[in-house]
Amino acid sequence: MTTDVIAWLLDSDPSIRWQVMRDLLDAPEPDWRAERSRIETQGWGRRLFDLQDDDGQWDGGAFVPGDFTEERWRREGQPWTATCWSLAQLREFGVEPGCACMRCTVRLVGLNARWDHDGQPYWSGEVEECINGRTVADGSYFGVDVAPIVQRLLGERQPDGGWNCERERGSAKSSFDTTISVLEGLLEHRRAAGSIPDVEEARRSGEAYLLSRRLFRRLSTGEVADPQYLSFTHPNHWRYDILRALDYFRDVSAVAGTSPDPRLGEAIDVLVSKRQADGRWLMDWEPPGKRWFRTDDGVGRPSRWITTKALRVLRWWEGARPRS
Repeated sequence: MTTDVIAWLLDSDPSIRWQVMRDLLDAPEPDWRAERSRIETQGWGRRLFDLQDDDGQWDGGAFVPGDFTEERWRREGQPWTATCWSLAQLREFGVEPGCACMRCTVRLVGLNARWDHDGQPYWSGEVEECINGRTVADGSYFGVDVAPIVQRLLGERQPDGGWNCERERGSAKSSFDTTISVLEGLLEHRRAAGSIPDVEEARRSGEAYLLSRRLFRRLSTGEVADPQYLSFTHPNHWRYDILRALDYFRDVSAVAGTSPDPRLGEAIDVLVSKRQADGRWLMDWEPPGKRWFRTDDGVGRPSRWITTKALRVLRWWEGARPRS
């Protein structure tokens, strides 16, 4: 972690700077909190709030824009501008949950947003585990009672310990993508509501699903489950990769006080191998689809978001290296 890389990370938006200050520089809490408070009024956070509809939603819809058609989806790819993606991005930015803009947003979304599936109230969730995992993460972070969605998720685990959003269509095995979305939601719920035994047990079973596969291998053959799991993008939206999973386990340690699991070691090795000579990580790919704006320089270019996450994962791993 060189001073040049840190200077490059700090020469960015408040949503990155405060995380660098807290996670990489051990800045005093009043300092990084002061930087974090700027997200509401400056940079990408302010820009996203300015794109909000008068009714509290973004682009007129919960999961997809209100005027989006299946033909456009086929032609352009999945859109990323509706309410659920915008809320998730604000959470990733680290906007203060209790700031005036967020208090207003949470109230208006609760009053006006309805899920595309069957018109369910937004903070009640819908039927897909990926969507509900993300809604639990956002709701917990922003101070909404999402306990009913959590209980629904607990009853939707697959026999192998994780989750799959294709369950309603007959899937009986978990997926990496769905499992990480649900795990992030359950961990955010733990941070907001404290340790609840049945929720903790479900979270640990989902973690065991990923760990038994070393975060990216098939349990049956040991082969790489999907080569894209070893390629990094930002924001992930619903997609899985090993950096997302490693950052999740780092967060688990911060919340639950656990040590790094040795089974993360192979994924760590892949992460280290992808570091460039200048100490940065590249954005490997980017999904197609409508977006409000980019927060990185594009595919094949160094990514501040990916580099920040990679450095804090390695700092955590190297600071508490597990014994074999």
